[in-house]
Amino acid sequence: MTLGPSLRRAIGVFDSGVGGLTVLQALRRRMPHRDFVYLGDTARVPYGRKPPAMVAGFAAGIADFLCGLGIEGLVVACNTASAVALPGLAGRCAIPVWGVIDPGVEAATRVTRTGRVGVLATRGTIGSRAYQRRLSSRGLRVWAQACPMLVHVVEEGLADSPEAEVLVRHYLSGRPGIDTLILGCTHYPLLRNTLQRAVGDAVTLVDSAEVTAETVSASFAPASPGPIAQGRVVHFVTGDPAAFTHTARVIGGVDGEVVSLPVTELEGAAPAEYFRLAGRR
Repeated sequence: MTLGPSLRRAIGVFDSGVGGLTVLQALRRRMPHRDFVYLGDTARVPYGRKPPAMVAGFAAGIADFLCGLGIEGLVVACNTASAVALPGLAGRCAIPVWGVIDPGVEAATRVTRTGRVGVLATRGTIGSRAYQRRLSSRGLRVWAQACPMLVHVVEEGLADSPEAEVLVRHYLSGRPGIDTLILGCTHYPLLRNTLQRAVGDAVTLVDSAEVTAETVSASFAPASPGPIAQGRVVHFVTGDPAAFTHTARVIGGVDGEVVSLPVTELEGAAPAEYFRLAGRR
C-alpha cells in the first residue's frame, strides 16, 4: 500500500461517519498548517441508536489506533461518543483529548441572556443527558429535543429544502422560550439557515464544530511567522471509501487521501503500513 509522505505532528479526529468533517473543516480553518488524521467509522454508523457500552468500546479501539499513529491530540467529533466515552478516553490516552459537548456548553453559557437553552441532537446524545446535566449544573434551564431524521436529510443534500423546513419546524414545535440553541450533532451546522429561520433572529445558534475548533486550537502554539505549507489530511474509513466520498460531498467534500481500514484493525495492533504513514517505526 502506498500512502504518500509521512504525517507529522498530526491531530486525530474521529466520528461515526461524515458528520465530523464539519469539525475537521473548522479545525483546519484555525490551524491550516497542521496535519490531521480523520477516522470515519462508517461500517458501524450510526452510533446514536447503539448501546452506550458498545459505543464506548468502539471509541476505545479507534483511540488506540489513532494514538498508535503518533498523533499529538485527539478530537472526538461525535456527540454520542463524546457523551458516553470521553472520560474513559481521557484516562486511556497519554495525549490531550477533546469532545464536542463541553465546548458547546461553555459557549451557550457565555451567550445566553435569559438562562434558557435548547439542545438539538440524536436520540443517543439526548438519551445520555450529557448536555442536560452540564447545562443544569450551571443553573440553566434546558429544553432538549432528539431529531432522528435530520442526519438523513443532510446526507441526502436536502439541508435547505422544503422537506428540511417541515422537519425542523416539527422538532421545534414544542420548544419553550429559549434564547440559545445548541446544534448538538455534527451534521446540524449544515442546517443553520433552516434552523435560524425556524427559531428567529432572537435565538443564538451555537455550532459545536466551531467552538470545539476554537478550544483545540487555543491549546497549541500558533504557527511560526512566514510562509507555512498547508497541512495534509488522511481519512481512514471502515466502510466503503467510495460511499464515504460521495456522502461527504454534501459536507464540503474530502481534501486528502482516503484509506480503507477494516474494522478488525481497530480491535488489535495497527499493521506496519499505517505506522509508516505517520512516520513511526
